Amino acid sequence: MTLAVAATAEPTEARMPAHAPSFGAVVLSMGNRPADLTRVLASLLSQVGVVLDVLVVGNGWTPTGLPRGVRSVALPMNVGIPEGRNIGARHVRGDVLVFVDDDAYLPDDTVLRRLAAVLARDKRTAIVQPRALDPSGAPAPRRWVPRLRVREPDRGGVVAGLWEGVFAVRRLAFEQAGGWPGRFFYAHEGIELVWRVWDAGWVVRYVPEIVVHHPATNPSRHDTYYRMNARNRVWVARRNLPPMLAVVYVGVWIAITVVRVRRPGPLRVWFLGLWEGLTTPAGPRRPLRWRTVARLARAGRPPVV
Repeated sequence: MTLAVAATAEPTEARMPAHAPSFGAVVLSMGNRPADLTRVLASLLSQVGVVLDVLVVGNGWTPTGLPRGVRSVALPMNVGIPEGRNIGARHVRGDVLVFVDDDAYLPDDTVLRRLAAVLARDKRTAIVQPRALDPSGAPAPRRWVPRLRVREPDRGGVVAGLWEGVFAVRRLAFEQAGGWPGRFFYAHEGIELVWRVWDAGWVVRYVPEIVVHHPATNPSRHDTYYRMNARNRVWVARRNLPPMLAVVYVGVWIAITVVRVRRPGPLRVWFLGLWEGLTTPAGPRRPLRWRTVARLARAGRPPVV
């Protein structure tokens, strides 16, 4: 794929103390939410106490009219969320990567500094996920809380899950994990990233006292949601789990989906996606070590659900 890379701007260093943490912010955008994109970029550029390189990845379009200090990469076609973010990570500078949805934003100018402080306090922590709230006050979706007990969104700590909308990750850990699974296109790419980060010896931390904003959207609004949801469930199991656990994991999610969805139409699409996941190449296989499986279980989410 030929990439058009915009002229390079220097990282933002305003109000920067000595030895400030360096962040590379990747904002993936299809160009269909210009007002939201403007808002998230403004919130990133307002951050204090960090060295910041902000990059917009145009997923199938050429970004234009970006504010001063923001660079861009233009992709000639939509390569999907995980691969678009992989490309962004390769082009952005910083010891810590922060991935931000283009319809999210940081509500105050200290978010990145506080995320960096969490990483500085615990050298084992690879990923820090803040708490996401809808700015309108709408209830937060269950998937935004990275644990099984979603009724306690204000309880932080080490977790074995991830909401991909806004989070920070050490570049070293991201690279050791192999980055995002680019072939997934959409759905469950965060599961593989978390599992492989844990397998590399790191942990993931949920810090609800750091808040970011994101609209409470329904992922099933996407036409391909049910197909990719099922296909990628199988792919993530085939790529990452020991055979016995892979069978259990897929079986558990078949049961959960039947109970949750119930409607014949979406279930038919979901099972077609399941078949696609079983019969098409899943990509490189790197099974988790059993020690990692035990660590994930102790963190509250064994890799069977």
